[in-house]
Amino acid sequence: MRRIERIEDVEEGLEALCRADPRLVAIRSRAGLVPLRRTEPGFPSLASVIVSQMVSRASADAIYGRLARLVDPLTPEAIVALDDSVFREAGLSRPKQKGLVAAAQAVMNGLDLAALEELPAEEAIGRLVAVPGIGPWTAEVYLLFAVGHADVFPSRDLALQVAVGHAFGMEGRPDARTVADMAESWSPWRAVAARLFWSLYREIRGRDAAPTPDIAVGD
Repeated sequence: MRRIERIEDVEEGLEALCRADPRLVAIRSRAGLVPLRRTEPGFPSLASVIVSQMVSRASADAIYGRLARLVDPLTPEAIVALDDSVFREAGLSRPKQKGLVAAAQAVMNGLDLAALEELPAEEAIGRLVAVPGIGPWTAEVYLLFAVGHADVFPSRDLALQVAVGHAFGMEGRPDARTVADMAESWSPWRAVAARLFWSLYREIRGRDAAPTPDIAVGD
């Protein structure tokens, strides 16, 4: 099973994508630098993705940074033992607090995050979304950044929808189903395509919206 581990893997994927879909050549040129964006697999990365749900990249970085300072080390056991006041001080909403605690409890009760690295994406997503508070977007983003799955495309991501719509001259922002259908043609490099369109979003909107946790192991 292919993994995106190094910037060379991203470059290989971009070359393959441009050969398979020549429309992406101009998009790649406009997107500029397409970084690796890998993070260490494990509970801290999963926690950071949960924190990133439905907020801007800047807000997610700030909230996760406060949480990591307040809870060090950031382990499932530490999260389960926290008082509500610590979550409030970090800036987590009640739904995210519940999701984070549910994820911590799931890991403590046997959810093996390391084992996800050996599973096909669909099966790994299924295990993650069985946890309350973890939906498809969270599962896909975790697999893309922390596990390095090469063929995952988080079509529910608003920035990706905006970037795809802009790239192909679509009227309005395409919905998740439309983007997912389009991304099928970019298999088996959909995770690299996602990186490409996040980079395009950065160029057209002037800010980085890729939900990369602030615990990256590579650029």
